[in-house]
Amino acid sequence: MAAPGEEEDVMARYRSPLVSRYASAEMAYNFSERKKFGTWRRLWLYLAQAEKSLGLPITDEQIREMEANLDNIDFKMAAEEEKKLRHDVMAHVHTFAHCCPKAAAIIHLGATSCYVGDNTDLIVLRDGFNLLLPKLARVISRLADFAEKYADMPALGFTHYQPAQLTTVGKRCCLWIQDLCMDLQNLERARDDLRFRGVKGTTGTQASFLQLFEGDHSKVEELDRLVTAKAGFKRAYMVTGQTYSRKVDIGVLAVLAGLGASIHKICTDIRLLANLKEIEEPFEKDQIGSSAMPYKRNPMRSERCCSLARHLMTLVMDPLQTAAVQWFERTLDDSANRRVCLAEAFLTADIILSTLQNISEGLVVYPKVIERRIRQELPFMATENIIMAMVKAGGNRQDCHEKIRVLSQQAAAVVKQEGGDNDFIARVRADPYFSPIHKQLESLLDPSSFTGRAPQQVAKFLKEEVRPALIPYQSKMGGKIELAL
Repeated sequence: MAAPGEEEDVMARYRSPLVSRYASAEMAYNFSERKKFGTWRRLWLYLAQAEKSLGLPITDEQIREMEANLDNIDFKMAAEEEKKLRHDVMAHVHTFAHCCPKAAAIIHLGATSCYVGDNTDLIVLRDGFNLLLPKLARVISRLADFAEKYADMPALGFTHYQPAQLTTVGKRCCLWIQDLCMDLQNLERARDDLRFRGVKGTTGTQASFLQLFEGDHSKVEELDRLVTAKAGFKRAYMVTGQTYSRKVDIGVLAVLAGLGASIHKICTDIRLLANLKEIEEPFEKDQIGSSAMPYKRNPMRSERCCSLARHLMTLVMDPLQTAAVQWFERTLDDSANRRVCLAEAFLTADIILSTLQNISEGLVVYPKVIERRIRQELPFMATENIIMAMVKAGGNRQDCHEKIRVLSQQAAAVVKQEGGDNDFIARVRADPYFSPIHKQLESLLDPSSFTGRAPQQVAKFLKEEVRPALIPYQSKMGGKIELAL
């Protein structure tokens, strides 16, 4: 810490690049100290309001005093209190009480630390999902536009990263979109499944509140319901220990890890296509690809997504292990770990979604390169069509098969041993045996006849599954995104 009166040199201290370099301002705020401790104060206000409405001796003046100081947080005082007390919640109780002297006696009444700690975490997780979902919808929307535009453009398919049957550029993009639509559903479900911890007391039995209300169980239940509603939740967990079950965190980070896997796959495909010079991510006018090789156009955005997605995928191991080692009603070895993994998961997901949106808004397609690669491979794929055409023209299937086997191996040798172009069709044209179908060769080699129902699949998929899933987010589609770095 800087000495009193001196400015702290922020460049002399480590700062997480998730925040200092990449994350959006809104996601960084969601996990900020100001959001956290401001939410604590709001939770104390909700508790006091509900307790007052159920008959506890809390005055309007005390409520107004708390309302007036929700964001009046003396962080320096809170830090000094925590250093002295070694307890973050009590440090902020004292700090809040300092600016609310009339309400000091009823702040945190009947509650345990997890009342503010866990409930705030649940609010932050919910709000984090609400920030991520429109961003994910925007990525899907941009890719859907791309898929629609290139629905009919033939491209060489790959299985085992070896040339396979043709697909289309748009159909391949739909494979990416389908994974992201699954992620959209998973994130929505994880958000909607979140419940509030509510007012449960030190071991989840609500004993302190039952004492406050002199054994009136109905008032304790109503208190829980009122506070849950004030916090914007429809339901609270009926059963908790001191904390809400840490399995909840597993579910949250699991769906984010799944999103990371989807984006890693998409961006890996883009990196491979960039190597083939078929598709590239946006490359800005003054961007430098390499300090040593000025001609390079590296897919650095896609590489960033893959790098951060790997980190996101590993984070789910933290809540898995935390949930497994919680003893009885709770142990505190969850706390420091959760401070790190929950925030980092949402920050990382936020970053890769913003980056992928930027990529998807500026994807560059090179049709001539795609066509050339098709010409190199399509002749071999067309052999079955050639055989069928020859049989229809009166030829013998076995004789034709042998002729094509010999010619195709000769053409393959030219490609593999001499580094030449695939000359299989030229060999077919030069062989008198195939003269009955020479005029048909152009139509037999039309790439669009090898893409099957890919264009129709794209249209049906976008119309019936993708566009309807995006309807709830139409008002949040926004404009193009610019990356700071």
